[in-house]
Amino acid sequence: MSRVCELTGKKAMVGNNVSHAMNKTKRKFDANLIKKRFYIPEEDKWVTLKVSTSALKTINKIGITAALKEARAKGFYK
Repeated sequence: MSRVCELTGKKAMVGNNVSHAMNKTKRKFDANLIKKRFYIPEEDKWVTLKVSTSALKTINKIGITAALKEARAKGFYK
């Protein structure tokens, strides 16, 4: 399974490791993802999502139902 947030679409970025001598080698910055279960009372079921920690803060702020609705509108979730 890919390392992409299911609610925001965040994924790995590419950058450089830079040494003291300014030598640059490619590296990858992975998204900060966690696997978490959420209860959706409207559908009376549990869903397991791989979400970024910033998406988790958004869920705590606006609620899981609103976050899923927004993710569906943007095309990130089913």
